[in-house]
Amino acid sequence: MTRNLNWDDSDVVEVIGAQANGPVLILCEHASNVIPVQYGGLGLSVEARSSHAAWDPGARAVAVQLAEALCSPMVAATVSRLVYDCNRPPEATSAMPDRSEVIEVPGNRGLSAAERAQRVAQVYTPFCSAVSQVICARKAAGLATALVTIHSFSPVWFGAQRDCEIGILHDSDTRLADAMLAEAHRLPHRVIRRNDPYGPEDGVTHSLRLHGLAHDLPNVMIEIRNDLLQGAESQARLANEVLTLLRPALNVLGETVKGGAHA
Repeated sequence: MTRNLNWDDSDVVEVIGAQANGPVLILCEHASNVIPVQYGGLGLSVEARSSHAAWDPGARAVAVQLAEALCSPMVAATVSRLVYDCNRPPEATSAMPDRSEVIEVPGNRGLSAAERAQRVAQVYTPFCSAVSQVICARKAAGLATALVTIHSFSPVWFGAQRDCEIGILHDSDTRLADAMLAEAHRLPHRVIRRNDPYGPEDGVTHSLRLHGLAHDLPNVMIEIRNDLLQGAESQARLANEVLTLLRPALNVLGETVKGGAHA
């Protein structure tokens, strides 16, 4: 999928319910596989542009449903992570990768410093600014906030099967992850693990550090295997399962991030 963009903040960032006063801020950095037309599809095949390399299938649908259920705001990127991965800092090679697993990304080869800086300015900076604006507005309004980022992952990676179904990821702040994992018994049919299939050592906790730790917000990254997110019914089911872990975890953390109108 390609799309013409005017490169203002509204083009590259989706904000839903900015004024909502529920207990969390939901992020979805890999919500879209849109590649702006100026990049010529990054030289990718149609299949590659639809693959997990370009986005996190099903993640946005889950993020929206969580935000609605918890009466909370959501911020999502509307550009493919192969143009710029908003869960990576500008200096990271993986922010604009020339290869993702077995998929080559010709349009990212040999980017100059100016080309990289342009993508930072066009995609990453507006996304981060939108997140910061929501956080600052909530602080000003006296609303305590937990940060929750939603992702999906491929069931096969470099030929290896992954049996984890829901990953609960954290960086140095384990509060929310610990509380969610303590509720895993509520989903006995699921394989739920800590820092699996990725962890901080894989460079995936940038958003947690930048938007969570830096603002002293309890934070967690939720990874759902994407074969469980095929279709609206499955997406709704997994959103409810995440809520089964998240709602009591928020309550355990106490009044600072408690509740939501539907908790």
